[in-house]
Formats: sequence, structure tokens, C-alpha cells
Amino acid sequence: MAKNNSFIRLEGTLDGLTFYRKNGESFVKTKNRVSRNRIMNDPEYIRTRENMQEFGGAAKCGKAFRSAFASISRLVADSYISSRVTGKFRGIVGNGVGLRGQRLYNVVDNVTQFIGLDFNISKPFDANFNAPSDGPVINASRDSVTWDIPDFNTDTYVNIPAGATHFKLALASGYMSNYEWDVATKGYVPVADTPNGIGVVTYSNAIAIGGMVGAATSLTTDLTAFAPVPVTTVLLGATAIVFFQMVNGELYELSQGHSMKIAVGL
Repeated sequence: MAKNNSFIRLEGTLDGLTFYRKNGESFVKTKNRVSRNRIMNDPEYIRTRENMQEFGGAAKCGKAFRSAFASISRLVADSYISSRVTGKFRGIVGNGVGLRGQRLYNVVDNVTQFIGLDFNISKPFDANFNAPSDGPVINASRDSVTWDIPDFNTDTYVNIPAGATHFKLALASGYMSNYEWDVATKGYVPVADTPNGIGVVTYSNAIAIGGMVGAATSLTTDLTAFAPVPVTTVLLGATAIVFFQMVNGELYELSQGHSMKIAVGL
């Protein structure tokens, strides 16, 4: 540690040097650095290694989750969806069986942790669309999801962004497996490879904004191509709304204003 006698008073870190003030005086010290070799081998850093391993598992779980909804997430997700989803998985690993650093990511038994997750926190789905419905329903074999919405008034139950003339409701369904520690590869792998990180999306017809829809809307995602579903795999269903503007008889997606949330899981 050295004193900074310059008339320039710096605070913060620059080029490996940390400038700070203490008891009215200015000091500078080199930034502490710990080698990767020490982190990976020193018994003192065993907790760090355990956290690193489980964080890697959370990242893999998060990637599978996002892949399951990849075909629609580009429209409805914000730029922080990756970190928020990874954080969700980090939150459930503490309930997993196994040694620290190798605990099971048990998504099936913690599926309720994901219900209500909005893909865009600044555009919550329930704030954009709140027409009365029972929500989506997953069938017993977990290879189909259905969402029935009775006729409703678009002026009352839709939060309409500027420029929108139409919207589509969407039902997205996706699978993801539990993840476990694999001793051979020293990393996390899905308990069941298939189905994992895959899903389908069904859209309604375009609905004009203004007054009643005029009929009930029914959406179904057919996932029978992925059956049978292992007991270590969860099926998640998400509800979404996507807005459009009609120009010269053609519908164009708005660049923003869409939203989606996880509504059901089994």
C-alpha cells in the first residue's frame, strides 16, 4: 500500500491499481489477483469451485428453457431474460439432492417457481391482456396444452400500444428435463435427452382492436410427436399477445409492446 501525494485525487480501479481514501488521506494499492490454478486446486477455494459447478448447471438449464421458447421469445422477451431465468435455476438447486457442487436441478418438483414468469418485466402479460379465462390446461399425458378464451371486449381487456390495429393471442409450450451432475464429463447433463429444450407455438387468427371479438378463441399446442414424456421432464405452457399494424391491407408486427408469461407447468 502506498500514499498518493498527487494533487489529483482519484478513486476507483485503473490498470490494476485501486485508488481510495481513508481517514482523509489518499492511498493506492495493487488489485488482488488469484490464479485460476489456485482456484481450481487450493482446498481454500472448495466453496468457490462448488458454486462454479452449480452455476454452470444453472446456465445449461437456462439455455434449455430458452430454447424451448426460442421461436417466440425474440418477440416477447427483454434483454435480461437469460440472467433472470438462470437466477431462477440457481434458486432451486439448494433443494436438490446430492453433494454441494453436484446437486440435482429438480425442475419437475419446483415447477411452481416458474409459474407467472414474465419474459419482459417491463411488459407484464397480465397488464397487456386480462380477459377472463381459466388459463391453459395440460392433458394427463403431457403431450397437449389447450387454452380456451371466451368472447371478450378488446377495448376493455387489452392494453393497446400506440399504432396497433390488431393482435394475435399465442400459446407456447416447451419441454425441459431435470439436470444432474455427470462424473465422467465433470458437468451437468439432462437426465433425459428427449424431449428437452424443444417446443411449439400456436397463434390465433388476427383479431381487430375495437369492440367484441365476436367468438370464443381456442388454441392448442400438439406435442404428441415428442411422446412419451419421461417423469423427469416438465412441460411448461406460456400465454402471449403479439400486436400488429395493418398497412394497405397487410399486417406488420410492431417492434415492441408484446408480452408473454409462463402460465402452467406439469
